[in-house]
Amino acid sequence: MTYAETYARWKRDPEAFWMDAAKAIDWDRPPSRALFDDDAPLYKWFADARVNACWNAVDRHVESGRGDQLAIIHDSPITHSTKGITYRELQTRVASLAGALRAKGVGKGDRVIIYMPMVPEALEAMLACSRLGAIHSVVFGGFAAHELAVRIDDCQPRAIIAASCGLEPGRVVHYKPLLDRAIEQATHKPDFCVIFQREQEVARLVEGRDVAWHAFQYGVEPAECVPVEGNHPHYILYTSGTTGQPKGVVRHTAGHLVALSWSMKNIYGIDAGDVFWAASDVGWVVGHSYICYGPLIAGATTIVFEGKPVGTPDAGTFWRVIQNHKVKSFFSAPTAIRAVRREDPEGELIKDYNLRSLQALFLAGERADPDTVQWAEEKLRVPVIDHWWQTETGWPIVANPFGIEPLPVKRGSPSVVMPGYDVQVLDEGGSPLPAGTLGAIAVRLPLPPGTLPSLWNADDRFRQAYLTTFPGYYETGDAGYIDADGYLYIMARTDDVINVAGHRLSTGAMEEVLAAHPAVAECAVIGVADSLKGQMPLGFLCLKRGVSQSPDEVQKEVVRMVRDRIGPVAAFKTAVVVDRLPKTRSGKILRATMAKIADGQDFKTPATIDDPAVLDEIGAVLKGAGYPAAQA
Repeated sequence: MTYAETYARWKRDPEAFWMDAAKAIDWDRPPSRALFDDDAPLYKWFADARVNACWNAVDRHVESGRGDQLAIIHDSPITHSTKGITYRELQTRVASLAGALRAKGVGKGDRVIIYMPMVPEALEAMLACSRLGAIHSVVFGGFAAHELAVRIDDCQPRAIIAASCGLEPGRVVHYKPLLDRAIEQATHKPDFCVIFQREQEVARLVEGRDVAWHAFQYGVEPAECVPVEGNHPHYILYTSGTTGQPKGVVRHTAGHLVALSWSMKNIYGIDAGDVFWAASDVGWVVGHSYICYGPLIAGATTIVFEGKPVGTPDAGTFWRVIQNHKVKSFFSAPTAIRAVRREDPEGELIKDYNLRSLQALFLAGERADPDTVQWAEEKLRVPVIDHWWQTETGWPIVANPFGIEPLPVKRGSPSVVMPGYDVQVLDEGGSPLPAGTLGAIAVRLPLPPGTLPSLWNADDRFRQAYLTTFPGYYETGDAGYIDADGYLYIMARTDDVINVAGHRLSTGAMEEVLAAHPAVAECAVIGVADSLKGQMPLGFLCLKRGVSQSPDEVQKEVVRMVRDRIGPVAAFKTAVVVDRLPKTRSGKILRATMAKIADGQDFKTPATIDDPAVLDEIGAVLKGAGYPAAQA
């Protein structure tokens, strides 16, 4: 069946489509129907079913005779170690941890915060919660104490599972002091904390509250899987909110299982026994969907990677992992590939590895500029597939359905809309725009299974944040257009569409031009305040290693390129060269923060920033270029 036929089958009868997809899941009680819309716009999927996520991710593969297959490979270039865990071993370990949690009173509906680095134990903690019907909330390891305290107060966990430390190239990140400070700041106090002591740092335990990972489990009765209702919350994942108060995205159990199962096969082309690698972190949505649950539900082998794209030890580390573990599909962020390209522009290190197992590279997390896609295609000689989704959706909205039929790649587009999503480009009044016209991207309700049904204890905030701007639609917050062939182009966040003398212009289109310059490794464009034209675009350029041209020459050339390709209407006249761009830990460029710095506005250093020092560097460059340049 082709993609067009598959999408048409969903459109014709969504109920039948999702009930058919649900057959891939083991149910304790099968659903009587897919969609429950009696409380619209708060939709539920498979609500009357009973199911367990851990059973579907672990136990059923042991029952079906594949217990000796590797479930998890942990690869840490930082500790120079690799280890594999089979499905049978994973079942034993998860049942033991779940049993210990149960013995301390954790049960269905209780919340558990997980604050862990990229170690297999992080996945075991998630699965142990799922086994009991407890609701986990993973917080990115090393997150600031205040941010962790806010999350503790919002979800009120009965327990916190943490590691003593995380490891970065050349340094140890001390998790336990951050955890202690967060609990001190929080109004809500957990009953107990389970601490996984790593050999690189053994943390001090608080008597009466903290228990060590292994001692905690000693002599306990392993726990069986607890079936939960289809609309039982599986997890809470916090994403940044405009008010500074994080939004707790909720995922219902049954819809999550069905959607991830469908996507592994039909989008990523992954079957049981294949090796899948998402180079992300368990603290982000990619880590939930495609490091932990998606690959394990599919019966594949997932890789937990504790390293960086460059510097652990070099820009060839991705290719080593793909070769050594025979990775079939690799999922990364464009920013990681740009970092690799910046260190190894000619791709010389790729030649050192045998990448025959690799069928495709998938990119997501931010817009994949055409130049990066082209470089990866040429060097890796496999399809490079951009796809687009959000923390809120949990799985791709727009993708190239590799497992159904690989469609022609259009560089700059994440391809076509997936079944379950009815994507429209709307004007400010909420009317659909014709093909090729830039507007707000929205999804007609209901959203498909696996997407957020609401925010944790905040239905009104959910409606306000996502459903009010365009009644009957979910507002994505992204701007773009759909071409005549049905390919979507994401050009900017809605607030990154700048208004230059009355012309609405996409910063993404300008970035595409800048990225095409042979000396540019990475770039960003923001709108800065201008008394005459309202806003003016400003470019930031990171240059490749060993570039022979002077920064002045590159700046002049990119200005000319934008004028040639977009036109004088863009009014693009200024670009500054910087060593690096401010990013979140998941790789997103902090354009809004950069704009505030340039405009001299007060700003708060985002909690998710990878390295706050880069903001001072940006400020110094902008001040030198004559901008007001605010300080944090």
